[in-house]
Amino acid sequence: MASYELSFKKSVTKDLRSIPEKDVAPILKRIEALREDPRGEGCVKLSAQERYRVRQGIYRIVYEIRENELIVIVVKAAHRSAVYKKS
Repeated sequence: MASYELSFKKSVTKDLRSIPEKDVAPILKRIEALREDPRGEGCVKLSAQERYRVRQGIYRIVYEIRENELIVIVVKAAHRSAVYKKS
């Protein structure tokens, strides 16, 4: 299986700054795992969108998969209570 390239929306950097440091490392590790298998264990397709999400503790990582380009685009990383709200 081919390895996917990771890409981040600019807003993800801001999202990660608002998360405590002790929680950022596991989130980044989980994001890195998406490179090998973006539809792995715990992956859920979001309804009415072409986006997916995975859990990392109390945080959620929302991302898109572009199969034809082999790219995973991380759209948002935030606390579960705030991740789906429009900003």
